[in-house]
Amino acid sequence: MKSIHRIIKNPRVTEKAVRASSNSTYTFDVERDATKTEIMKSIKEIYKVNPVKVGIIYIKPKKIVRKGIKGVKKGGKKAVVTLKKGETINIY
Repeated sequence: MKSIHRIIKNPRVTEKAVRASSNSTYTFDVERDATKTEIMKSIKEIYKVNPVKVGIIYIKPKKIVRKGIKGVKKGGKKAVVTLKKGETINIY
């Protein structure tokens, strides 16, 4: 079994995510092999809130060139978690 604290890497703090937090929707970077139920359980245990819905978005790897050297950004996976109305997480 995976550790609950390893499933959720960190909250994503972007302008869009901060605006969405007013609607009880929060965005987190998660492990690539994490499932929706694992994410729900870990959010519930870490932040002591009740998630209603979890959406998963895959981030594609991107090709980059820095100082003439070609490389690839890894990409990853993010989860959009919707909480019960009135519940909040103090992240920002």
